[in-house]
Amino acid sequence: MSESKSKVDSLREWVVEHKLRAVGLLWLSGITGSIAYNWSQPRMKTSVRIIHARLHAQALTLAALAGAAVVEYYDHKTGAKHDKYAKYFPIEDFNKDSN
Repeated sequence: MSESKSKVDSLREWVVEHKLRAVGLLWLSGITGSIAYNWSQPRMKTSVRIIHARLHAQALTLAALAGAAVVEYYDHKTGAKHDKYAKYFPIEDFNKDSN
């Protein structure tokens, strides 16, 4: 019997496969949420609201990129990357050429 993946595992797998898309989605949601929050502040100029939204989204993007780097490091450390690309570069083919 095979175990079904949990939601966290399937989400993690999607993020590993689509790192840039995940960072872009986080940026988009960050800027949208920040604009929505800043629009609720009554005594702020529109230009200040946009600047604050951009700064919040930029901070979220940097955090997402750092998270993607941690995931990449973890995959490299555990050997998950090796298993993923091993089918494209079989070791046996390289050993035959060297003999």
